[in-house]
Amino acid sequence: MPSELSSAEITKVVATLNRILELELAGLVRYLHYSFMIFGHNRIPIVAWLRAQADESQAHAVQAGEHITNLAGHPSLKIGPLLETHKHNVDEILREALMHEQEGLAEYRELLAAVAERNVMLEEYARAQIAAEEAHVAEIGKMLRKPGSIS
Repeated sequence: MPSELSSAEITKVVATLNRILELELAGLVRYLHYSFMIFGHNRIPIVAWLRAQADESQAHAVQAGEHITNLAGHPSLKIGPLLETHKHNVDEILREALMHEQEGLAEYRELLAAVAERNVMLEEYARAQIAAEEAHVAEIGKMLRKPGSIS
């Protein structure tokens, strides 16, 4: 495997990737749960969006697991924290989703810092995931705005 990472650095990168894996698995569970709890006139598009987020979380978990095994690491069987506030209105769900996406963004940035200019494959992966998470944060931010409001 082409890498300029030391054994100790690989151990650190695998730990970061395992946190990402756990967080993405938590996202899968979280977004599915949220999709079950949506009621009202706008249910169909909101449920579709939440389930698309769940599918994306699963795909991201698969990517993280593959990178872990590329580094001869062992993928975690744990699932990250599952926040349950028992507040199921759409705004509360979106606020929780925003917090989750921001956590993911922080982990991907940590990964990028660990591999930048030393492992191109992981660097490009981290950059792509950061872009995706930033897009999610921006999208959720827009969804939390009041209709007709620019700010």
